Amino acid sequence: MTPQLIVVRGNSGSGKSSVVEGIRGQYGHGIAYIEQDYVRRTVFQELAEPDGANIELIGQMARYALARGFHAVVEGILPTVRYGGMLAELARDHGGHFYYLDIPFEETVRRHATRDKASAFTADDMADWYRPRDLLERPRETIIDESSSLDATVQQILTETGLGPVW
Repeated sequence: MTPQLIVVRGNSGSGKSSVVEGIRGQYGHGIAYIEQDYVRRTVFQELAEPDGANIELIGQMARYALARGFHAVVEGILPTVRYGGMLAELARDHGGHFYYLDIPFEETVRRHATRDKASAFTADDMADWYRPRDLLERPRETIIDESSSLDATVQQILTETGLGPVW
């Protein structure tokens, strides 16, 4: 199978990491997980900068994974204003499947409270970061709202990308 590019975007607390973990858990080996927070915060210790070093590296990591035969899942808030150009280039060069988790702010706060890192930041912090429907112009994203359960979202992505279904 041709390696697939999958991008999962959404606000903090929208369930992006859980979706990627679900995809990997059901698919198994062969999926590279490229997490924006890890590259930006851990690798570079960057703040949210307009031309941060993490942006290009995320794109390069996805390209490298695809070239080596891995499916590449890029996950993060990935604000359009900073990451839109890099994501458009990836789509142009590799196609891919782009998903936006469109979850209301109140629900992201509720979900955040259930996470291990719930004490890492507050609802006020999340409110500062929250950008409703920060959709890309190109490529078009499949919008998944709060009515889709975690399992349903994982199955939808596995099916639409050709990596499943694994019912």
